[in-house]
Amino acid sequence: MLTDSILTLATFVPTAGAIVVALLPRKGKVLQWWTLIVSLITFGLTLHLPAHFAYGQPGYQFEQNHVWVVSPAIRYHLGVDGLSMWLVVLTGFLSVIGVLASWNVIEKRTKEFYFFFLLQQTAMIGVFVALDMFLYYCFWELSLVPMAILIAIFGPERGPKTALKFFCYTFIPSALFLVAILWLYAKTGTFDYVELQRALTTNSALFAPEALWWVALAFLVAFAVKVPVFPLHGWLSDTIYEAPSAMAMVVAGKLGLYSILRFNLGLFPAQSRMFAPLMIALAVIGILYGACVALAQTNLRRLVSYAMLSALSFCVLGIFSFSLAGLNGALYQTLNEGLTGSSFLILVGFLHERYGTYEMSQYGGLAARLPNMATFYVITALALIGLPILNGFVGEFLILSGSFAGHERWVAAATIGVILGAAYMLWMIQRIFYGPQSSFVTNSPAPDLVGREYVALVPIALLMLVMGVASPYWMHAINEGVSSLANSSTQTVTSTAIAEKR
Repeated sequence: MLTDSILTLATFVPTAGAIVVALLPRKGKVLQWWTLIVSLITFGLTLHLPAHFAYGQPGYQFEQNHVWVVSPAIRYHLGVDGLSMWLVVLTGFLSVIGVLASWNVIEKRTKEFYFFFLLQQTAMIGVFVALDMFLYYCFWELSLVPMAILIAIFGPERGPKTALKFFCYTFIPSALFLVAILWLYAKTGTFDYVELQRALTTNSALFAPEALWWVALAFLVAFAVKVPVFPLHGWLSDTIYEAPSAMAMVVAGKLGLYSILRFNLGLFPAQSRMFAPLMIALAVIGILYGACVALAQTNLRRLVSYAMLSALSFCVLGIFSFSLAGLNGALYQTLNEGLTGSSFLILVGFLHERYGTYEMSQYGGLAARLPNMATFYVITALALIGLPILNGFVGEFLILSGSFAGHERWVAAATIGVILGAAYMLWMIQRIFYGPQSSFVTNSPAPDLVGREYVALVPIALLMLVMGVASPYWMHAINEGVSSLANSSTQTVTSTAIAEKR
């Protein structure tokens, strides 16, 4: 049955497509069309998950659990729940959008680009569905390779140096993460996430509290770099600037935030509580720092990177609030950032295709020449700043309301970040599209959006609206996924308090 193997198909169809890409000729648009077909098939497979998801059923669904390696005990264990299901669907959706956004941009070394683009889809989906820690680590590390190679190949200014910087930033903490995984295996004899969670919950005598603290820290640092959490964001700006738009869409946020939710909160709730005050402080600093630096940018692509840092820091704040509303908001905002951040990057890329520059000082009065593009810019900007009825409002409201109890001052400071976010986004819109028309725009006529660009942008814009007014459709599964995390955190606090009284 399709349901029995749906996760394997969704994960490895892109790999099969990549192998075919390596064999296809570099003629015309053959590679683009083939990659689009593979991406559409993958997206269709991911849609099987919400269509057949059994709400109210505990545990993981669409599971596959087989022996992969006997010794050490590594299992091919895949499954999804409310935490991961929509992230898998989002990855499939963005793969289609990424192909459309790259259609005319990637003109040289197209075979290399689309080969690694599809390989990246396998790595992304694999991270979200893997329930064996060794298997998860394989996908986690695989996600670094296509990104680094494509940055090195297609970076317009400092591609190889940026690729090395990105790889070192993300690989070195991952090495410590691997050591932590091996330590857990040495203690429990299993890499299986479900078995590890059970052992950490029921056999606490196996683990020294100090050792668990260091293991949880190794997990957290590896994931925090990938988010990125301030001050571990040093790779972000250059990577967003140098990476092709289709790859920049997936570089920040989703993998790190999901992994913190799944593994730090799922395996180490007590240690996560210890880290919470520091993480909340870093999240709020990241919100304000990212917004202030974005406000000072003159380069559109750099503005996107710092806007991402600020927006993703809201998700970190929601996660470490440990409230149900905050956790729901964090995961929902992760989906929102995937959509709105991708829309912003695509629009910036479309503008660059026409005028060849990211410098905002070159633009002015573009709304008169490109009214349809201006409309999509405005919709995306309003979604990013959290306008009610659009998707960003729901996530931000849940995060701020869920985090307020016990963190009033931090949340008050984070609210300033919302105001700053509105300032830099609206300032960007005003400077590029309104006001007097610049001589550069006057002397460089360019067409408005074309059919392919509408196909990429219209579904995202519709989703921004639908997710803003019909959020319960997504929140139903998300709430089931994060409820166990909130409950385990509450039980940890209660048991700690009882132990202290004794």
